[in-house]
Amino acid sequence: MARKSTPPKSNGKPAGNGKGAGKAAEKPTVTKPEEAVRRPRVRDARPKIERAALELFVNVGVDAATTREIAESAQVSEGALYRHYKGKDELALALFMETHNRLSAMLAEALGGSGSLDEKVHAAVAAYCALADEDFLLFSFHLVSLNKYLPYDRRREDDPVSITERIISGLMDAGVIPKGDPALKAAMALGVVMQAGQNKIYNRLPGPLSRHAPALARAVLAVLKST
Repeated sequence: MARKSTPPKSNGKPAGNGKGAGKAAEKPTVTKPEEAVRRPRVRDARPKIERAALELFVNVGVDAATTREIAESAQVSEGALYRHYKGKDELALALFMETHNRLSAMLAEALGGSGSLDEKVHAAVAAYCALADEDFLLFSFHLVSLNKYLPYDRRREDDPVSITERIISGLMDAGVIPKGDPALKAAMALGVVMQAGQNKIYNRLPGPLSRHAPALARAVLAVLKST
């Protein structure tokens, strides 16, 4: 004898034994992408940002580097970068001017002090090389960025070139060195140490720059005393 099948209930719902069998499954929790990469806030992020930026600026250039790459390299958020700088261009200019202004103060102190011409030049070149060796990454960025950022530094009395020109002009007026064009002599004298710095950046000059300070100072003196 055939077994009778049980007809469905009038409400059309399937029969079930467990509680909540008819309830829809709970939706899975989805993590937003920005939450997944959010970094903890760094108390003082500026030094890390500046260091990471310097490495990228020197290695790939300011134009190629991005704020995201700088932030990732510094292990901070982009927001941390923007809390200190409006963008990478302001950051790059600030890093350039940091060295530029230190060079101004160093030249004014070394060349404007007491002593003979030879003593002043040796002191100035030694100070220049010491500044380079102290933080060669920052110094390198200044040298490779001169053409890009020097136009932002309008001619003023206390910029490195103006200081050098003024001191050379005074030496000419005092009869310490032969008469000539102070601007040309300043360019030639600064070129001695700056080109040496460039060669050091590209590994064409061995050791710390201070090792070569005496030879560089003698070359600068030869320029100043030339007719």
